Amino acid sequence: MAKKTWQDRLPQAARAYLEGHRLDEVECVIADLPGIARGKAVPAAKFARQEYFYLPESIFFQTITGDWSEDENLDYVERDMILKPDMATTTAAPWTADWTLQVIHDAFDRNDRPVQLAPRNVLKRVVALYEAQGWKPVVAPEMEFYLVARNLDPAKTIEPMMGRSGRPAAARQAYSMTAVDEFGPVIDDIYDFAEAQGFEIDGITQEGGAGQLEINLRHGDPVRLADEVFYFKRLIREAALRHDCFATFMAKPIADEPGSAMHIHHSIVDTATGANIFAGRQGGDTDAFFHFIAGLQDHLPGVIALLAPYVNSYRRYVRDHSAPINLEWGRDNRTTGIRVPLSGPEARRVENRIAGMDANPYLAVAASLAAGYLGLIEERRPRAQIRHEAYEASAADIPRDLAAALELFEGAVEMHEILGPEFVRIYASVKRAEHAEFLGVISPWEREHLLLNV
Repeated sequence: MAKKTWQDRLPQAARAYLEGHRLDEVECVIADLPGIARGKAVPAAKFARQEYFYLPESIFFQTITGDWSEDENLDYVERDMILKPDMATTTAAPWTADWTLQVIHDAFDRNDRPVQLAPRNVLKRVVALYEAQGWKPVVAPEMEFYLVARNLDPAKTIEPMMGRSGRPAAARQAYSMTAVDEFGPVIDDIYDFAEAQGFEIDGITQEGGAGQLEINLRHGDPVRLADEVFYFKRLIREAALRHDCFATFMAKPIADEPGSAMHIHHSIVDTATGANIFAGRQGGDTDAFFHFIAGLQDHLPGVIALLAPYVNSYRRYVRDHSAPINLEWGRDNRTTGIRVPLSGPEARRVENRIAGMDANPYLAVAASLAAGYLGLIEERRPRAQIRHEAYEASAADIPRDLAAALELFEGAVEMHEILGPEFVRIYASVKRAEHAEFLGVISPWEREHLLLNV
């Protein structure tokens, strides 16, 4: 009997993709703080011989512009991390010219301890807290994004892509199948790429913005679902490029259009019984259900900087676009920041509508679960349910800009131990550097209205 190779132990979808073909290359990737794939592409023969590779930890000190945090407490010796593949994440890269696989890696230090700064490790740290209590968190992300015309000039306004009819995508066409059909060729490639990668799409719909789509994923393990969102962002971008347009996950790419969110649905399963702890035996709401909601209300303000990580993120929090402006909760109410969708008892879940699609999926899910975990431990009750439009509610618990969010983040002591003190310090430092760089830019608005008028 022939000896099994590492390729024989690949996930089914990866083996099916390679069937009858010779693997050329393996992309060894890890998500940095913004969620960008960093790593190395290596020949398949070399990957088969190596158990790990090295990458400097400085990838976690970079801002979104490629600059560096200026925190005097940061150590810039650029130590190498040891990156080990999680073979369960192996999947195809079907847009490449040759036969290529991608593998997500986990970061360890020289003493084989997980690197605190790695976003995937941050999420694993939070999930472990649930597991220690006998709970299994289950999440389901929704991904909103825009298909826009190619734009190589940052000073130029973003415009919707041209549909197959030859007309620009129209706004205010939510759930229109005709609008979805306008992007048929791009959507077909998204489906094909997802199938090749072994991902299950629960549905694609037209959202309220011009060229704005939403993809829903099947619920499951938080780390696995964050992996899928990480992979999906790249998949969708590659599908768009094949059709001469861009896919953008900016929270607010077009001024007068709705923003793009990453709504996160949560439920918690008792590992001993397999029951959803949010629903009682008679189908009613449990104390745990209310405690989780209270945790989101009490502790999400302290981690908004993870859910809304850029200056642009805060432009999404405007009324009347099905976007939240506070942390009220309600049943089947899309004006609240925390929504309880209609469902039977087994599927009872809580939806966090605060996270933007520009967030790192590992950090967004970690932040949301961390807030809910504290609620379960503290056993507090939430504010009264909102049964009407929540835009008139008085609560002002979402910071209105990144600077205010970072102040709350640095003061959220309860969160620091959950997420990791070193991660919190580095993340805040990197974000302050980004914010300072943004403040140094003179905008077109300032030149237009102030140059000759003041």
